[in-house]
Amino acid sequence: MEFSVSPVALSCLFFLFLITGTLAQNIGSIVTRDLFEQMLSFRNNDVCPGKGFYTYEAFITGANSFPAFGTTGDDTARKKEVAAFFGQTSHETNGGSAGTFTGGYCFVREGNQMGSGFYGRGPIQLTGQSNYERAGRGIGVGQDLVNNPDKVATDPVISFKTAIWFWMTAQDNKPSCHNVIIGRWTPSPADTSANRKPGYGVITNIINGGVECGKGRKDEVENRIGFYKRYCGMLNVPTGDNLDCYNQRNFSQG
Repeated sequence: MEFSVSPVALSCLFFLFLITGTLAQNIGSIVTRDLFEQMLSFRNNDVCPGKGFYTYEAFITGANSFPAFGTTGDDTARKKEVAAFFGQTSHETNGGSAGTFTGGYCFVREGNQMGSGFYGRGPIQLTGQSNYERAGRGIGVGQDLVNNPDKVATDPVISFKTAIWFWMTAQDNKPSCHNVIIGRWTPSPADTSANRKPGYGVITNIINGGVECGKGRKDEVENRIGFYKRYCGMLNVPTGDNLDCYNQRNFSQG
């Protein structure tokens, strides 16, 4: 059987390739159900407060709201982004034994819930009223997360959306985690002066630099790196350089 493809269709396919770096790839082509279950097998352990919350379906639905997430660049870039996202969020939600890097996605809510109602929730442990407000606008629910912050801990799709929104969004003088890991961030003179170089370590600085970065070796940073290395191994991609932030000034210091 013969068939032909019109020049218009070919042009559309070529344009899609230029935009995404791939032909009709989506996040599910990399993060299959089997891979999701292998990476996060501990999450439904009986000891986990978040047992049953983080589902594959919720992840895919949330991720599909951000078409560039895990789909930008070549195969290595896409897989590195997946490894980096799950590396950071697995640390944030870790309930496993130290040094095993298998206990991610065990928690939904932060253990220390004192103070305002805007404590850490979800994969990225979204924290602070301003982040809840910006995340709500970013995912299209307006003030819902300010009025009811526990939606991030009770609706798994919203939970994943807030985490991926944070990942994809540049804030103040911080680049987006997405642009850093896919190699589209160029350090400014201020970044260079602060020793912030492209690599996984800058993502740690973006997420929790005020606590973890510029203070020498810290177990928290090593844990983030351990998860990332494990997932890179599962996806068969290199980790790249500059994995820690030990000698970086955090972004709030300019």
